[in-house]
Amino acid sequence: MAFQELSFQSFNGKDNVKAWIYTPIRKPRGIVQVVHGFGEHSRRYLHMILKFNEAGFVVAADDHVGHGKTAYDSGNWGDWGDKGYMTMAEDEHTLRKIVQEQYPDLPYFMFGHSMGSMIARGYAATHGAGLSGLILCGTSGRFPNASKLLPVLKNLIDDGKGQETDPSYLEELMGWMTERIEQPKTPNDWISSDPDIVADHANDPFNNFSTPPNIRSLYYFVQMMETIVGTEWAEKVPVSIPVYNIAGDQDPVGQYGEGVYAVSNWLVQTGHHVKTKVYPGHRHEIHNDRDIRDEVEEGIISFINGIIVK
Repeated sequence: MAFQELSFQSFNGKDNVKAWIYTPIRKPRGIVQVVHGFGEHSRRYLHMILKFNEAGFVVAADDHVGHGKTAYDSGNWGDWGDKGYMTMAEDEHTLRKIVQEQYPDLPYFMFGHSMGSMIARGYAATHGAGLSGLILCGTSGRFPNASKLLPVLKNLIDDGKGQETDPSYLEELMGWMTERIEQPKTPNDWISSDPDIVADHANDPFNNFSTPPNIRSLYYFVQMMETIVGTEWAEKVPVSIPVYNIAGDQDPVGQYGEGVYAVSNWLVQTGHHVKTKVYPGHRHEIHNDRDIRDEVEEGIISFINGIIVK
C-alpha cells in the first residue's frame, strides 16, 4: 500500500482540505471514497482502508472542514464556513474529480458513515451520476429534535450570532443518545459497547468533541439532516446506483434500526435497488467493533464485487 497526501481549497473558500489517496499494490479494480462522520477524521478508517486496498481498490478520503487534520492545521475547529450545508458534499466532489483524473474509467463507489452517510446521501442526489454504488453506514432516518432545532438556530444566525458557540444546542440535538444504555460511563457510549473504542475516540487529538460547532455550522448540519429525508430526497438519487445500507440495531443515530429501514424504504419506493443489513446488539461504529469489523468490511467488499462482475 502506498499513499499520496494532498490538499485542495474547500468550497467554503477559506479552508484547505487535507486528503489522502491509498493505492493497492496490485492493479486497481475500482475506487472507494470514504466519507467520515461528525467530530472525527478519516484515519479512524485505516482498518477498513487497508481491507479495501487488499481487495484491489484505490481508497480516497479527506478530513472535512472543521474536522481532523483540516481543522488542526487551520485552527477552524467546528467551523464549516458560510457557504451552506452542501459545503462538505461539494468538497467530496472535488476529491472525486482529483481521484478520477489519476484513475480514469474505474468503477467508483462512495462509503459514508454517520454524518458521512448524510453527506453521501446529499451528494448522490446532486452529483450521483457515474457512481457505481453507495454504501451507507450508521445512517439516520428523521433525526429526533432536528426539525424543532432548525428554526431556533436560523433565528440566532439572523441575530448575528452565527459565529458563536453554545454547547447547549448540540446537547439538545444529540444529548439523548445514551438513554437506552444502562449506566453509561461516558456521554459517548452510544458509539460502541467496547469501552476501548470509546476511550480511543476520546483520546484521539484529531477528534474534537470538546469543541462544539459554531451555531452556523450546527444549523448547516441540521439543515442537511432535514434535506435528505423522504421520497422527495430519494427520487433525486439516480436509480442506477445500487445501495448497501448497514447499521447496528442499538444505534441511536439510526433510531435503533427504524430510521435505517426508513431510508431503505424511501429508496425502494422510488425504484432503487437496496440491500439492508442490521447487526444485532451493536451500536454506532460497526466498522470499528473488533468482533464484527471483518464481517462488516467483507460484506461491503462482497457488495462492490457483485457490482463489478456484472
